[in-house]
Amino acid sequence: MSLATITSKGQTTIPKEIRDCLGLQPKDQVQFTLVADETVIMRVKKRSVRELFGLLHDPERAPILLEDMKCH
Repeated sequence: MSLATITSKGQTTIPKEIRDCLGLQPKDQVQFTLVADETVIMRVKKRSVRELFGLLHDPERAPILLEDMKCH
């Protein structure tokens, strides 16, 4: 278990072993979700929408016309 302290400004540092394990880098974002019994879930948000651009692009695949995509 890792322990962190809250500063007077409400800030804390994620312990190094946790950052290393999650591969966190400067500018990465984390999302906090509060659930029952004061439990907090922290999720790493490492990808921006811009990083997804072209992810499904396949230069070998021929383009499909919009009309051909519609269900009949």
